[in-house]
Amino acid sequence: MKNHSIVMLRRNLKHIARNPMSVFNAVLMPIVVMLMFVYMLGDAFSVGVDYVDYATPGLLLLAVCYGLGSVSLAVNSDKTKGIINRFKVMDVPPNAVLTGHVIASVLTNLIAVGAVIGVAFLLGFNPAASFPQWLAVIGIVLLLSLATSWITVALGLVAKTPETAGLVTVPLIMLPFFSSAIVPADKMGPGIKQFAEYQPFTSIIEALRGLLNGVPAAGDVIPALAWLVGILVVGYFWASSTFTKQA
Repeated sequence: MKNHSIVMLRRNLKHIARNPMSVFNAVLMPIVVMLMFVYMLGDAFSVGVDYVDYATPGLLLLAVCYGLGSVSLAVNSDKTKGIINRFKVMDVPPNAVLTGHVIASVLTNLIAVGAVIGVAFLLGFNPAASFPQWLAVIGIVLLLSLATSWITVALGLVAKTPETAGLVTVPLIMLPFFSSAIVPADKMGPGIKQFAEYQPFTSIIEALRGLLNGVPAAGDVIPALAWLVGILVVGYFWASSTFTKQA
């Protein structure tokens, strides 16, 4: 199983190397969004702290989500071109095929997150997190990458065409904008405010924000971990079940 997973990971990394635009887009778009909001709109928001300190946790989540479209397309391409069926004939364990896509996605996400943090520091980001709190931030980002990647792999498998596969991740990419990533939820209008307060990404962002500010709150961290574990479990079993059922 382990050797199969390594082979599948190497295969996906080679595909990424041949198409570096997928990584470039995953890295570039969150940075563009950061520059746009911090430089152009940051002064318009009253958030009680420097806007770059407020926005960076949400932009870390956005960096993870922006890379998901290429994952869904890659998985769907393997399905529609019959490559997955070939792997089944070769008796390659399903988890190895899917894990290769997931780990490649996580590595891409980490590059994007690292780039966003680097640009944030250039813009004046001043976190108060201790070393253990930084480790907790890294852990949450890794768990977020795993959870969203498994959900995306499942979506890529159920999509009928590559065009559909490119669209199914749009809600995941847009969801951070309807959270507390850009502005506090309590500054939003009725309806949107309630949605932002109770959707999973807000809990995750607030957990990251508290850790980076050096004042983590159990009321944010525990719901964030619960959401992430729940999404990971659903995504893993959905993807594995779909892979097994498809001919």
